[in-house]
Amino acid sequence: MMPRWKGKGLQAKANADPMSKIVSQLQSSLIQFETRGLLSSCSVLVEVDAELADLLNRSCFGRPRITAQEDKQWFQLDMEEAFYLCFSLKCLKVIGEDGSIKSNEELWDYFKSKKLVFPVSYKVYSHLRHKNWVVRSGLQYGVDFVAYRHHPALVHSEYAVVWSDVHCTVRLCGSVAKTLLTVIVNSNNQVANSPSCLEHYTVEERTITRWNPERSREDQTGPKNGTKKV
Repeated sequence: MMPRWKGKGLQAKANADPMSKIVSQLQSSLIQFETRGLLSSCSVLVEVDAELADLLNRSCFGRPRITAQEDKQWFQLDMEEAFYLCFSLKCLKVIGEDGSIKSNEELWDYFKSKKLVFPVSYKVYSHLRHKNWVVRSGLQYGVDFVAYRHHPALVHSEYAVVWSDVHCTVRLCGSVAKTLLTVIVNSNNQVANSPSCLEHYTVEERTITRWNPERSREDQTGPKNGTKKV
């Protein structure tokens, strides 16, 4: 499936400002200002100024949160987003309810206590983010994540990502013009006691499309390698 840009000239705009560059700018800014987030239940809140808010928006980390404090701006990061900035990019510190800065191991244990599948969901999230995909929640499509080639304001999501049940989502993904991307995470018998286990996890990607009998006649080519028909 080809990317579906939302307007004329937006592909050129995205190419001129690649997501890897934007994320690098965000990383530098967070490090420069020693940014800290506040642990809040299943998310992390970050106080931002206009510049940092712009970078978070452009890099697609978190979402603005409206509060009663009109003189302050806050962004709310999901668990995977916050841990990616802390553990993978090493540009964010998180403060717990006790006022202390949490280590990666402490954050890992906390997020696991809130979400049992966090080790797998984080591995999938970081795997795609490392490839410069924008990763967002796929709840509205009945999948785990959706992946965008660039900012969602410029292009439609290309992949609906699952690592759990597959068959119930295939029909839906076809109706909303998305390719279903299954991500198989193998822990290789590593116990998820700390984030260091992620180094031993392996990831396999497979795309799944609905079988169309019109495309299976003798004069048509067969399915490409790596694509499974169901």
